[in-house]
Amino acid sequence: MDELKEKALKYHCMGGKPGKIEVVATKPCVTAEDLSLAYTPGVAKPVLEIAENPDDAYKYTSKGNLVAVVSNGTAILGLGNRGALASKPVMEGKGVLFKRFADIDVFDIELDTEDPAKIIDIVKTMEPTFGGINLEDIKAPECFEIEQKLIELCNIPVFHDDQHGTAIICTAGLINACEVTGKKLGDIKVVINGAGAAGISCARMFITAGVKKENLLMCDSRGVIYTGRDAKMNAQKAEFARDTDMRTLADAMKGSDVFAGLSVADCVSPEMLLSMASDPVVFAMANPNSEIEYGLAVSTRSDLIMATGRSDFPNQINNVLGFPFIFRGALDVKSRKISEGMKMAAAKALSALAKEPVPDEVRKAYGRDFTFGREYIVPKPFDPRVIEWEAMAVAKAACDEGLAASPITDWDAYREQLRSRMAKYWK
Repeated sequence: MDELKEKALKYHCMGGKPGKIEVVATKPCVTAEDLSLAYTPGVAKPVLEIAENPDDAYKYTSKGNLVAVVSNGTAILGLGNRGALASKPVMEGKGVLFKRFADIDVFDIELDTEDPAKIIDIVKTMEPTFGGINLEDIKAPECFEIEQKLIELCNIPVFHDDQHGTAIICTAGLINACEVTGKKLGDIKVVINGAGAAGISCARMFITAGVKKENLLMCDSRGVIYTGRDAKMNAQKAEFARDTDMRTLADAMKGSDVFAGLSVADCVSPEMLLSMASDPVVFAMANPNSEIEYGLAVSTRSDLIMATGRSDFPNQINNVLGFPFIFRGALDVKSRKISEGMKMAAAKALSALAKEPVPDEVRKAYGRDFTFGREYIVPKPFDPRVIEWEAMAVAKAACDEGLAASPITDWDAYREQLRSRMAKYWK
């Protein structure tokens, strides 16, 4: 057994309690009176209040701080379709991250079906239980249909993290990489390799941020997605089809300023990297092995800005910088959805935070200092300031767009509330 496998399996069953999460009561139940209040007859009182005023569910139950992490296991962490049951360790892991980084409670829900209509119906039916829905590891193109329909049907935030989480962090990194290199978003040429959920969402968000659609080329396993291509196409890919003679990834890479990889290991060669423009930006995010190995890339181009999905190299594009804090802000104002404006607000908040001096907690967690530049274009997950910067930006955007059922008026008080909520995790 390899060392990582041994450690990981031991971690997931240590302490005699399998798995990574549990349900903990938040009210005492040690006396007969406690029992009568927690259950019958006392529980009837909040039941009647909620029946008369549904918003009281946020007052008397955990709904307002509870997120469902839902998967059918068809696209697990780059491991492919391993089924609903095999996705449970990942969904429990999302629960750990929600709690650790944003103090949000989670029920993980694994659905044993690949039928989009069935998933939509089940999740919609569960809406009363939750304050938000995080869809996870559902394959494309079904994931687009599922998310869009649930956004239309539900009155709580629905967010497919595989799409938008990666896109938000990438967009923050792209904004800052362009600032470091002195390039403008409207001028750069971008290649995206991988036309699944994350690749499509990155393309859309890059364009919203300022990249011109005509300057973006998308590739999949068949090569460049061009106008008139019939093989392996769908509506989402067709959205980014270009009228071009280029057919291969190597063709697309020539003269490009940015490569964003959400695909497979080792698909980018040193020759491709050398063909890019000066000061190239490479987001090689295939996991666990990147589209081009980090050491090979930086030895090939000394003017490179590189990010990966890994924690052992600079500029990790990690979804944990997104979903906990986005949901925190959305839940705290009871937003009806997570809008494009809220996503961009999150990206811009992360971009701005990366330019601030890092606190001691970050230096201690990583054993080094960080300064905005080629090896530090996005904040670190263990930066305790991320929650107040990002959650506040998301909450403000929801309020500005009229999506908040409980808009915040005292932002200084909200900042202190976030700090107090998370203080126990930073001791």
